[in-house]
Amino acid sequence: MEKYAWKASLLSGKRDEYVRRHNEIWQEMKDVLSQAGIRNYSIWLCGNEVFGYYECEKGIEFAAKTQADSPVVARWNEYMRDVMIMESDPVTGAQPLLEKVFEFN
Repeated sequence: MEKYAWKASLLSGKRDEYVRRHNEIWQEMKDVLSQAGIRNYSIWLCGNEVFGYYECEKGIEFAAKTQADSPVVARWNEYMRDVMIMESDPVTGAQPLLEKVFEFN
C-alpha cells in the first residue's frame, strides 16, 4: 500500500472554521475518498500549518486521478479556498506529494 503525505497553510484566524468543516465533512466527499482507495486518512494541525497523511489501497496515481476527476472534490476544494492556502501539483491536480525520508515500522 502506497503512502501519501501533503501539507498546506491555514489563513489567519481560520483554524476553528477549518476544524468545523472537517467535523461536518460531506458524505459524498467520504464516498469519493473511499472510491479512490484512500484509507487511514488523518489531518494534523501545528499552528496554521496543516499536514495530511493517507494510504492508497489502489496506488497514489489511482487516488490522485479519482480525486482530480471528481466534481465533488472540485466543489470541496472551492469550499475550502477561503480558509486555507493549498498548492496543487500541475500534473495531478492534487497536493504535491511530500518526500518521505524516514519510516519506522
